[in-house]
Amino acid sequence: MLKLRIITALCLIPLVLAAIFLLPLPFFALFATGVFLLAGREWGRFIDVRKANVVMVSLALVLIALMASVPIAQIWAAGLHPWVAAVLYGGALWWLLALGLVLAYPRSAALWRDHLWLKALFALMSLIPFFWALLVLRSYQYEQNPYFGAWLLLFVMSLVWAADTGAYFVGKAMGRHKLCPRVSPGKTIEGMLGGVAAASLLALVVTQALGLPWRESGVLLLASVVAVFASVLGDLVESMFKREAGIKDSGQILPGHGGIMDRIDSLTAALPVFIVVVQLMGRG
Repeated sequence: MLKLRIITALCLIPLVLAAIFLLPLPFFALFATGVFLLAGREWGRFIDVRKANVVMVSLALVLIALMASVPIAQIWAAGLHPWVAAVLYGGALWWLLALGLVLAYPRSAALWRDHLWLKALFALMSLIPFFWALLVLRSYQYEQNPYFGAWLLLFVMSLVWAADTGAYFVGKAMGRHKLCPRVSPGKTIEGMLGGVAAASLLALVVTQALGLPWRESGVLLLASVVAVFASVLGDLVESMFKREAGIKDSGQILPGHGGIMDRIDSLTAALPVFIVVVQLMGRG
């Protein structure tokens, strides 16, 4: 299994990097749409296996309506477009609510377990802000430097990858206290803190290498730490919904890894939360 995971990762990483750095913005949006649709179908399995395609189509229709309302070129036309900002802030509020659902699980499941429309709303609030966060980061200062946003997006994604790696090794070596045993028994508090430390170190190295002013460095470091904690929540939320649905993996599209949601669950929370924190701190 480990060998298969490594082979899949070695194939997947160049594909993701190529999409981020080589695709022009409109084609990157198409790539992000493909990821969104695959993830939407897998989210449909959390709701009702028989209606996975219906959920995917419904999410796609909402996305199409939003994209028609906000052309890609207008995302950063005069600051962050207010509609896009509203979607991202709505996503951040959803993750605050999701934190309560995770902490109260399994009692909280009684509120939504039998309500398909509510679980569909959860899917909407998880995936739509994630999609727009991808475009917001990738398109940042695109006219001045087409690669600036690509590096920014890679930075936030690398924070999550560093946190996952740090959590794995620290959890294996020192993990004693369960983080959220009723949702994900394998995760430990020590592992989470190890992941946060690894990601914080990465953020510190990047800010020092860029030579940013102290205030900008502080904003970036704070946003990075909050985003990493959010990434842990994103993972736990997916685990909660999979547990309720009685499935181990969200899909089988990635050999050794499961489905698309199994790979992006942390990013669905980290990306929009990172942007919201930067936006809020930037106004101070």
